[in-house]
Amino acid sequence: MKKLLFLLLIGTQGLSAQDYVNQVLVLNEGKFGQNEFPVTLGSYDPTSQNYEVVDTIEGARFASDMVIDGDNIFVMADTLLLKYDLNSFEVLSTQTVVGGRNIAVVDDKLFITRGEYGVDFSSYLKVFSKSDLEFISELDTLNGPKWTTQNMVVHDGKLFVAINNGFNWGQEKSLIGVVDISTMSYLEEIDLGPDGTNPDNMVLNGDYIYTVNNKNWSGASFSKVDLSTMTTNTINISDVSTGCGTSCLRGDRINFQLSQDSILYEWNPVTFDDSGINLGINESFYELAHDDINNYLYASSTDYTTFGKIGIYDADNSLVSEFDCGVSPGTIVFDVRNTTSISEFSVEENTDNSVYDMFGRKLGNIENQPKGVYLQSGKKVFKR
Repeated sequence: MKKLLFLLLIGTQGLSAQDYVNQVLVLNEGKFGQNEFPVTLGSYDPTSQNYEVVDTIEGARFASDMVIDGDNIFVMADTLLLKYDLNSFEVLSTQTVVGGRNIAVVDDKLFITRGEYGVDFSSYLKVFSKSDLEFISELDTLNGPKWTTQNMVVHDGKLFVAINNGFNWGQEKSLIGVVDISTMSYLEEIDLGPDGTNPDNMVLNGDYIYTVNNKNWSGASFSKVDLSTMTTNTINISDVSTGCGTSCLRGDRINFQLSQDSILYEWNPVTFDDSGINLGINESFYELAHDDINNYLYASSTDYTTFGKIGIYDADNSLVSEFDCGVSPGTIVFDVRNTTSISEFSVEENTDNSVYDMFGRKLGNIENQPKGVYLQSGKKVFKR
């Protein structure tokens, strides 16, 4: 019997640790207005391929966002902001935020955007303490956004906030508000132009912000903001909206889907074409999220009433696995961790040293595989 096979030597000079996806968290919105399918938080283990519900958020009509920061999870569910322990899923703190939408973690603060059907707020951007969720400050409508806010990204000490006024039909806006984080001052608003109304999703890639815009819900466009010059460019891509959540950054491209459609498209921000490329995935999705570590696309499907599932697609857009979860899986985030110890285990004499990916597919000898996380002899191993 062989003694030990060392696949990763953390701490050895010249080597660095390996990132891997420890779990995939899924925030299920449930059936709107029906208590028999409440909002749930679930955890999927990519190694065992097991999914379990780790918390049920009673009383919430829906859930709108979830982020991981350090050893904590922050969830915005209807009027409730929650802080969880990432490992035990214990609820550590809660806070009431009426109309809360999206979460951005910046240093020791949480920024929360706001919006609600038929409700006008005196502030559309609130700030809370990351440690205990206590209220810190807000930007009111005199010194901040005047309409419904949505997604946020952080770049070079500034918070960029999508302002869409999406809950007021026919009154949608095409703005990105800019906040100086250190002084909490509202610097300016970037206008995406008449074709950039109702920015829903917003992603950061290098020195560029890309927004996916639903316009007046009868069309869709993409906007590109050059943060070095604060200039914008917008292009129409469809006379049908993209819906909510069905877009994500996948590498340097944006994957998206149009409402009531079953085709997944890819858009290249460099070529700035007025249409997307059909990726050959034909299913109606609710949420898209990209696992940058393993280059997998997670795409959720639901009938909003009885079921929810997530399909996992590889770089060739082939379905490699799927799992059932709660109704309306609307937010998917990846718990990425870093190995900090020596990975070692016994190997039988008659083994061929074959390894498997997290979906159980045999890949051959470990020496012939690229760096990553694998299964061998029933154990998780890492190759640099």
